[in-house]
Amino acid sequence: MTYINTGINQPGIVELLFYKGPTGKALSNLAHTLLHGPSNLSQGERELIASYVSKLNKCEFCHESHSASANVHFNDNGNTINCVITDLATAPVSDKMKALLAIASKVQKSGREVTEDDIITAKNGGALDEDIHDTILIASAFCMFNRYVDGLGTNLPLNKKEYEPMGIRLAKKGYKYPPLFLRKFVIKMMNRKNRD
Repeated sequence: MTYINTGINQPGIVELLFYKGPTGKALSNLAHTLLHGPSNLSQGERELIASYVSKLNKCEFCHESHSASANVHFNDNGNTINCVITDLATAPVSDKMKALLAIASKVQKSGREVTEDDIITAKNGGALDEDIHDTILIASAFCMFNRYVDGLGTNLPLNKKEYEPMGIRLAKKGYKYPPLFLRKFVIKMMNRKNRD
């Protein structure tokens, strides 16, 4: 449960998204656009960036849920994300992704950490301007999402097995929010399901 009383019995950011409908819908739409909208980067690569930044921010719920989604996209039993976290230099991703993830790790500390040399390295690895843009935006957004989750105390780890169906749902359906007029009904159904 969060530091505040939301009345919603859901893990991680889901509780917060349904606590306040207008902001929840806006944040869900942002996540859906960043991770499922048009981009030269695949959905798996974008989920990898989200997971990596969340790991650097020590936000377990966001890291595990986006890792689970990335695992569905890569279909490799978590090998890619585990290798990226263990040693980015030897991870089984392209030079372009290594450079983009290095940029994402700098954004996680501060946007001012990113240098022109980082951009040149990414471009030399095959990154387009849009790839760099999308990486920095995803990294920035996930710093915000992670701080939102941690700042309100919803970063409670789940059993590892609970992330698998969440990852499948996120990979296939994305981050769409129900129409606001259905919000109370959806909350009632979620709370009932968690009681059963």
